[in-house]
Amino acid sequence: MSGHSKWSTIKHKKAARDAKRGKLFTKLIKEITVAARMGGGDVNSNPRLRTAVTTARVQSMPGENIDRAIKKGTGELEGVTYEEIQYEGYGPGGAAIIAQVLTDNKNRTVSEIRRLFAKHGGNMGETGCVSWMFDKKGLITIEKSQVAEDRLMDVVLDAGAEDVRDEDEIFEVFTQPEDFAIVKDRLDQEKIAVASAQVTLIPKNTVDVDAKNVEQILKLTEELEDHDDVQSVSANFNIPAELMEKAS
Repeated sequence: MSGHSKWSTIKHKKAARDAKRGKLFTKLIKEITVAARMGGGDVNSNPRLRTAVTTARVQSMPGENIDRAIKKGTGELEGVTYEEIQYEGYGPGGAAIIAQVLTDNKNRTVSEIRRLFAKHGGNMGETGCVSWMFDKKGLITIEKSQVAEDRLMDVVLDAGAEDVRDEDEIFEVFTQPEDFAIVKDRLDQEKIAVASAQVTLIPKNTVDVDAKNVEQILKLTEELEDHDDVQSVSANFNIPAELMEKAS
């Protein structure tokens, strides 16, 4: 899991910069809208919506934006209909990559995602080609300046978290998807500030990336994440410690 975690550290630093961009809010609004369309507008009876709203609040999205997105999903306000798709493939060096997408134009999006894979030495595969390599988990990150490790362990494990890992400047808290909101709520009750919170795909194993492929695979994952229709990117590559300084 160290490979995932090292990439998570890079993603965490990038997310801190990206949080100031309107693009992040646009992606969160899409997810809230789709969650409300699929399961209704009540966060108490719609786990996916509750997770989406929790993530949006962590990123300081205004409440009126959240409410508007929910109403677009339930049909109370006019909105765009998005299709949910998962694209899978391989990056340079054979790393497995999954891009989870919400799009209003499937033909456009699949063409653009395929082009990004090819541009950076990878290739898209068939549905299911790499998804078996991942587990769905709740992932909450907390900056070390916010809490002592012993206290964090006591709080989250008591609330039902599976594991806590120390990764450079952050702690990573892992949960089962159904326990994600419970653990996040307990952190809120304990006034422990959260840097990010999401239900995501975590690799079961990792593959090492050699020096010649590090730059390409990071560019591929970054450009996928920056794509307007991509909600999240999961990958199973490990960056060896000696290459981390250049990578970050």
